Amino acid sequence: MAIRAGLVAAWARSLDALCPAGYRSAMRIAAVALVVLSAVSVTAPPATAAVSQSTEASWTGPLSTRGRYIVDATGARFKLKAGNWHGASGTWTGSGSATDPANHHAGEIAYETPLGLDRASIDTIIDGFAELGLNSVRLPFSNQMIHDSAPVPDLPANPGLRGKTPLQVYDAVVDRLTARGFAVILNNHTTTSKWCCGVDGNERWNTSQDERTWQDDWVFMARRYAANKRVVGADLYNEVRRNVLDDPNWGWGNNTDWQRASQQAGDRILAEANRDLLIIVEGINWTGIPVDGFPHGRPTLEPARTLSHTLIDSGKLVYAAHFYGYTGPNHSGATGVGETSDPRYQDLSPQELRDVLYRQAFFVSAETGAHFTAPLWISEFGAGRSSDAKARDWFERFVDYLVETDADFAYWPMVGFHTNGSGDGWSLLAWDAAGRRISVYDAGDWRAPAWRRLVNAPARTGQIPVTSRWSMLNLDYGDFQASRAIRALPDWDSGARKGACPDGQRVIGLSHTGNRGLCTSVSAAPTAYATVRDESFVDRDWASGYTKVQCPPGHFLAGYSVKGVAFSAALCGKSATPLGRGGRTVWFDRGDNRPAGSPGGEFAYGNYKGQCTVDEYVAGVAYTGRVGSRSTPDALLCVPLGS
Repeated sequence: MAIRAGLVAAWARSLDALCPAGYRSAMRIAAVALVVLSAVSVTAPPATAAVSQSTEASWTGPLSTRGRYIVDATGARFKLKAGNWHGASGTWTGSGSATDPANHHAGEIAYETPLGLDRASIDTIIDGFAELGLNSVRLPFSNQMIHDSAPVPDLPANPGLRGKTPLQVYDAVVDRLTARGFAVILNNHTTTSKWCCGVDGNERWNTSQDERTWQDDWVFMARRYAANKRVVGADLYNEVRRNVLDDPNWGWGNNTDWQRASQQAGDRILAEANRDLLIIVEGINWTGIPVDGFPHGRPTLEPARTLSHTLIDSGKLVYAAHFYGYTGPNHSGATGVGETSDPRYQDLSPQELRDVLYRQAFFVSAETGAHFTAPLWISEFGAGRSSDAKARDWFERFVDYLVETDADFAYWPMVGFHTNGSGDGWSLLAWDAAGRRISVYDAGDWRAPAWRRLVNAPARTGQIPVTSRWSMLNLDYGDFQASRAIRALPDWDSGARKGACPDGQRVIGLSHTGNRGLCTSVSAAPTAYATVRDESFVDRDWASGYTKVQCPPGHFLAGYSVKGVAFSAALCGKSATPLGRGGRTVWFDRGDNRPAGSPGGEFAYGNYKGQCTVDEYVAGVAYTGRVGSRSTPDALLCVPLGS
């Protein structure tokens, strides 16, 4: 939801308790700088929407990915045309009585259930989604909601939900959405049931709970809906950001490392709970102190360019990002006191906006054939009905960019409240206390043409061809075995940090230092594995004076291990098809030695890298332990794939 208003006081109280006196004033300014423009009012019904009351169930779950596209079980493109139906993640602002609607965002109290169920039936709300052209719903929840055993208050528009817990209501909503043909993406939006997002105890997956609990809750939720193939995704956590004292990071290996945490949680979901789900990882939403002179910014997905995710199952990763016009690449969204001099997205020229959007997020889907290539889901964006001219211009330009890039999207929010047409102003649908609805398609809502342009835009459809996959291996902090087959086997190099490519992939490149590897597709998964630590299978001197670890005939390098920085062993996979012999030596101890264009992307930034061509396989690794060397990989034996 981007960083919202109403949380400054809570942060200020936290600062008084946690920060030294001399630091409080700057941090109080930072707190104010995390305030966002209050939402305005919305109006609108759909008069001219030529969409049926039910989304056509012409797709077959589960979903997976092929390159930059999401596809259904038949291999046909499934573009996420989604909306956010919030509420189960909390609407309480964090101060005052949680039972008083005045203490909930925009007066919208949801009782830890999807918003609006006290005003309209589930099916009536879903009718609205269908009219707006959606085929999928991002359904936020909080960890607190999962465990809340108290029944929700009566929801007059849905008497069948009487006596149910928040989770049971969530179940009922999931059931109806999927029965109506919608894809549902589970979104862990908050830990505690509060309105997001500021310095509120929900900044990270482990701010108000330990990481294991967070993972366990995800395993629970993934198992709960495993039989429903229209529950298609696990959106791991919303808008990871700085708390009072610490920034999140991407790749440091510590307890604030979002890349590591999301990698491990995604693997647990796939390995232990539901291998059908898409694993959706949002970039980092904010780091630093939003005060001029202090480092601060919105990294989003930029770090993925050099350190991406490699899940235990290929074809399941989706990256996500959020964009709002009032925020910016280095602007928190504050107005007035605490506002920095950084431009907002809506302040950027058309070309500047395109360049920033590409750099922060859209490169992951635009640049194919890289380890970071994945579908990009803009899982939040939006604008208020009462937006000023600058905000309107931004929204129009942003929608145009979504259309141009054929991007998957989810509008925030779909559902709101109104009183005589006034309310939070951002939702595309809103109900009053008597159940009367307004919609973006009502007369006078300036957003309607842009919305129609977006949902009706020409898009890639039909079968998406299978493409070669590229994946990174990262042994910086421990084992990185992305193979189900290898995980099922005994420890193949005790005491070493081990990396293995996902099933169906082979190692094609290594870094001289840094313990990184690059994998790409192979025609078939290995039929068996062998660990090689010495020169037992060396058939010629392809790296004179160096120790050569070579796979047996008919095997390719599927993984490797290190002890400290030193190369330890080769994990060799037996090929299901005949392999070539002979080959060439690729040295990379004094500089990069990669094919033209560096296919697969930058996989070991700042380190020398060696890489075979796509029609070769790695048959061996050479290193030296002589004085001045550290037994790191120096050369690869690259052999043609064909027999």
